[in-house]
Amino acid sequence: MGKRRAGRELLRSLSKKQKKHLREFGEEHPFYDKLLLLLLFKLMFSFQSEDSDKSSKESDSETEVEQVSGYHKLLATLKTSPESESEEEEDESESEEAEESEAEMGSEGSQNIGEAEEGEENKNDVPEEEEGTTDTAEQMLSQEQADGTDTSCDPHHGVIEEFTDVKHESEFSLETNFMEEESGDCNADSRDSNPFKQHMDKELEEKEIEKMSALPKTSSQSQWPRLGQVIFSSTLEKHKTFKADKEVDVKQLHLRKPLESTWPKVNKQFLSAVDKAIDSSFTPLQRELFCIMNSYRDLFYPERNALTNGEEIRHAYCLHALNHVLKANAQVLSNNAKRRDRKPGTDSDDYRDQGLTRPKVLMIVPFRECALRIVHIFISLLEVNDKKKIDVSNKKRFKGEFGSDPEEKPPNLKRPEDYEAVFAGNIDDHFRIGVAILQKSMRLYAPFYSSDIIIASPLGIRTVIGAEGEKKRDFDFLSSVEILIVDQADIYLMQNWEHVLHLMKHINLLPLDSHGVDFSRVRMLNLNNWSKYYRQTLLFSALQDPQINSVFNKHCFNYVGQVAIRNVPLTGSISHVVVQLPHVFRRLEADSITSVIDGRFQFFIDKVLPEYRDAIMSHTLIYVPSYFDYVRLRNYFKKEDLNFTHICEYTKKAAVCRARRFFLKGEKQFLLFTERFHFYKRYTIKGIRNLIFYELPTYSHFYSEICNMLKATDSGADATWTCTVLYSKYDAQKLAAVVGIDRTAQMLQSKKNVHLFVTGEN
Repeated sequence: MGKRRAGRELLRSLSKKQKKHLREFGEEHPFYDKLLLLLLFKLMFSFQSEDSDKSSKESDSETEVEQVSGYHKLLATLKTSPESESEEEEDESESEEAEESEAEMGSEGSQNIGEAEEGEENKNDVPEEEEGTTDTAEQMLSQEQADGTDTSCDPHHGVIEEFTDVKHESEFSLETNFMEEESGDCNADSRDSNPFKQHMDKELEEKEIEKMSALPKTSSQSQWPRLGQVIFSSTLEKHKTFKADKEVDVKQLHLRKPLESTWPKVNKQFLSAVDKAIDSSFTPLQRELFCIMNSYRDLFYPERNALTNGEEIRHAYCLHALNHVLKANAQVLSNNAKRRDRKPGTDSDDYRDQGLTRPKVLMIVPFRECALRIVHIFISLLEVNDKKKIDVSNKKRFKGEFGSDPEEKPPNLKRPEDYEAVFAGNIDDHFRIGVAILQKSMRLYAPFYSSDIIIASPLGIRTVIGAEGEKKRDFDFLSSVEILIVDQADIYLMQNWEHVLHLMKHINLLPLDSHGVDFSRVRMLNLNNWSKYYRQTLLFSALQDPQINSVFNKHCFNYVGQVAIRNVPLTGSISHVVVQLPHVFRRLEADSITSVIDGRFQFFIDKVLPEYRDAIMSHTLIYVPSYFDYVRLRNYFKKEDLNFTHICEYTKKAAVCRARRFFLKGEKQFLLFTERFHFYKRYTIKGIRNLIFYELPTYSHFYSEICNMLKATDSGADATWTCTVLYSKYDAQKLAAVVGIDRTAQMLQSKKNVHLFVTGEN
C-alpha cells in the first residue's frame, strides 16, 4: 500500500509536460531525474579532462570521435534554455485547450483519456512487477518511427493533439516546385475559352463594387429540362440567354489532365443505358449542374436526395473543385519556371496568380463518412489507371480515422431508407482535414496554410475560428477561398445552424498576419479585399428553408451572379399518409416574422390546449420542431401541473424508454416530442390518438411519418384519431411541401381553419 501511495503522490507532483512524456514513453524524462543529471555532469567533466590528455589519440580513432559527438548530442537534449519555462507554460495551455475541445466532442473521448490515465496510475502502483514494460514501450516506439507510423493521435499513447503532416512540407510547396514538361502550360487555353482564367483574371472597378453593394439584384427565370425552374439573379451581368447544353463533350469543358480521361470511368456507375448510347459522360442532372458550376456562378440546389441523386451530385462538385485546384496550381508552377528563367529587371506584375493564403476550396460536409467519400473520389479522378497510382501520404491513417468499423454497426432496427442513407458509415460531426494536391501526389492532413482544399464539418471549422475574445483562434486561412461548397445544408439545421452563420461571417476577410506570402504574386483582387466578389458558393440541400435561403441571398456576392432552383411541389407529403385521419389546419395571425414565435405560443395555450385538457383527449403527442419552443412549453406544462412527459435529443435512453412506456399505458396524457430527436432516432411512438403539430416540420416527409405512427396503436378507435396543425402566412414553403402548392394558395387566401380528410389516396 505504501508503494501505491508513493506512486500516486509522485504522479500528482508531475507537471502536465512530465505527464505527457510519461504517457508517450512510459517513463519520466531524464531531464527531471536529478541523480541522473548529476551523474551526467560528472561524466561530462571527466570526459573533458580526458579529452585534453587524449587529443592526439582521438585524431587517429574515428570511433571515439563518433562516441563523443553522440554523447554531446545527448547532453544537448538535456540542457535547459532561457525559454524552457515559457515553453512549458505554452504546453500546459495547449493541453488544457485540447482537454476542453475533447470535452466538447463528447463523453466518449473523455472516458478514453480517463482510462489511459488510470492505466498509467496502475503502472506506477506496481513498478517492481513491470520493470520490462519500459524497454518494450521504447522498442515499440522506435519500431513505429522506423516504419514511418505516426502515433500522435493514438489514444493508446495518451496524446490528444491534432495531427498535421509536416513531413512532406517541401514536397508540396508551391513556391519551390515547377511545372512538369508533360503537364503542359496552363496558359495554353485562351482567356476567352477557359472559364477559370475568364473568371479569375477579370479586373473589377471601384464603380462596379459600389454598384454591387448598393443596388438590388435583377432576376430572370428559365425552364431547364432536368432542373426545372431556374432563377438567375445578378447586379452587374446583363441577363443573357443561358441554356444547358443538351450534349457535353468532355474535351470542350477545359478539364485539366488527367480529369479528361478519368472522369468518364469514375462516373460510369451513374450513367443510364440512354446516356451510354449517346456516349455521354454526364447524367442529365450532372450535365446541367456542371454547366452552372463551370460558369463560376453561385448555385443553390434544394433537391438533393441522399437516396437518389446525392452521390452523382457529390461527384459533379468534386470534379469542379479538383479541376479548379489543378488549374490554379498549374498556373503557379508554370509562373515559377518563368520567373526562374526571366531576365533581371522584368516586371513582376505579370505573375500575380495567388491569394493571400493558399487554401482555395472549402468543403463543408456533415459527417466523416462524407469526407471519406470525397477523398476517394479525388483519388479516383487523379489515377489514370491501375498502373499509374498516385502517391497519397497518410492514407492509412485517414482510413482509420474517417472510416467505420463494420463490427460497430447498430442493431438491426427498422429505420426508413433515407435514414440509413444519411447516417451511413462514420457519423462523427467534429472533424477537419487539409488536402494538398501537387501534380501526381496528394497530401492528407496538410496544415491549413499549406492546403489547397479544406474538408470540415461546421463544428470542426467553428472550433478553429473560435469566438471573439478567445486567445487561440484563427481564420486567416479562409481569406482567399475561391470556391465554397456547402453540401447537405439541411442537416446543419438539425446540428447547429449558428456554426454555419459564424463561418460565413469570417470567410474572405483580410488576414491578420502575412503568413510568409510573396506579395508580388498576390492578385490585386485579394489585396483590395474583393475576394468575396469572386468567390463561388455551391449550396446543396434536401429542402428549401428560410434560413438556408437567407445565407444564399445575404452572404453570396459573386459578380457573375447567382442561380437558384425554385421548383414548387405539386403534391405534398400528406398524400403519403396511409391512415384515415382528419387533418385540421389552424391559422394564426402575426404582424411580422419576429412576432410569430410569441403569437404561436399564445394561440396554442389560449385556443388549442384547452380543447385537449379533458381526460377523453388522452394520448396526445405534441410535435415541436424548435428546441426553444420545446423548453418554453415544458416549463409552462410544469407550471400548470399538467400530466405530461417529454422526449428531446438530450434525453437519456432510460428516460426515453420510461416516457414511451408511460405514454403508451396512458399514465401520461401529453408527450412533448422534438423534431431533432425524431431526426436522429426515428423511434416509432406507440399509443398516439391525438396529434398536434405545434409548427410544420422542417422535413416534409416527417409529417407523413408521424401521422403513420397512429397505425401502430392497436386500439381500433380510428374515429377518435385527430390531427391539428398550426401555421401562419410565413410558413408558405413548409405548407406547400405538406399539402401541395394548390391547396397552399387557397389556405393562405382564406383566414378560416381548413379541414382535410386523407384516406391514403389523396
